[in-house]
Amino acid sequence: MKRWHDQLISNKEFQKGQRVLLYDSRLHIFPGKLKSRWIGPFIIHQVHLNGVVELLNSNSTDTFKVNGHRLKPFIESFKQDKEEINLLEP
Repeated sequence: MKRWHDQLISNKEFQKGQRVLLYDSRLHIFPGKLKSRWIGPFIIHQVHLNGVVELLNSNSTDTFKVNGHRLKPFIESFKQDKEEINLLEP
C-alpha cells in the first residue's frame, strides 16, 4: 500500500526566486464549485532539504513555511498581440 502511494507522489524541485502557486486546503470547508483551489503567486525565499519551502508574500516582506507538496509552478499567461484583419476588403 505504501509503495503504491509513493508512486503517485511526484518529486518537484524548486529554486530560490521561482514563482509558485499554493494549494488552499481550507477550501474543502467552504466548498465553491468554480473557485480555484490555488492561491498566489508567491516567490520562493528558501528551499530546505526536508521538503519545506519558505515563501515570500509578494505584497510584503513576510515569509512563511509550507510543505513542498502543496506547491506547483506558476506559469505566466500567454499574451498574444492581437491583429485585426478586415475580411470585407480584398
